[in-house]
Amino acid sequence: MLDEKYLDALFSSFSAKLESLNAGIPSVTLLAEESHDPYRVLFSTLISLRTKDEVTLAASRRLFGKAPDIRTLAKLDASEIAEIIKPAGFYKRKGEQIKNAAETIMEKYDGCVPDDMDALLSLPGVGIKTASLVLGLGYGIEAICVDCHVHQIVNRLGWVETETAEETEKRLREILPRRFWIPLNDLLVRYGQKICTPVSPFCSLCPESGRCPRKGVQRTR
Repeated sequence: MLDEKYLDALFSSFSAKLESLNAGIPSVTLLAEESHDPYRVLFSTLISLRTKDEVTLAASRRLFGKAPDIRTLAKLDASEIAEIIKPAGFYKRKGEQIKNAAETIMEKYDGCVPDDMDALLSLPGVGIKTASLVLGLGYGIEAICVDCHVHQIVNRLGWVETETAEETEKRLREILPRRFWIPLNDLLVRYGQKICTPVSPFCSLCPESGRCPRKGVQRTR
């Protein structure tokens, strides 16, 4: 189990560095903080996949302006949804997934986004990352969301030694105290975008540079 004092210090130092760089809050987190609505967390996350944050935020606001609840969303055509969220990445495919997921929730879950991992994973287009965000940000249920940034950074720090995000998520469940599960994704996604970048990270800016083993890092700035 990772030491909580070490984690508190790391979270604090990473957050302070991001604040000094005026790093914004991820779009899905921002929308979740505004409404604490699992509906908005789910569908903004579906829009966000392979899409820049500013595009995700604008597309999500347009969609929720047109469909403020899941019942309204389920009545929209997939092509209409696609046009609303355009230019999000793969917007046509996402339009179909969003339509199908909304209909499934209406039919199987009485219009309520499920708060169960298996049920969420059964929805069209929903993977473990999306499901974990819905549980954590939408319902406050402790879940670890691992995307490419989280996977890469915790391996660089030496917390885990894994090949895939799925392996990382399982390992973090074993070693990360539960109170860090929900905030982990938000912090490390922003950190991976601004400092611990996939290629040539800015180790000179990182407060952990003195003790980070930098596993797998070939070049730094």
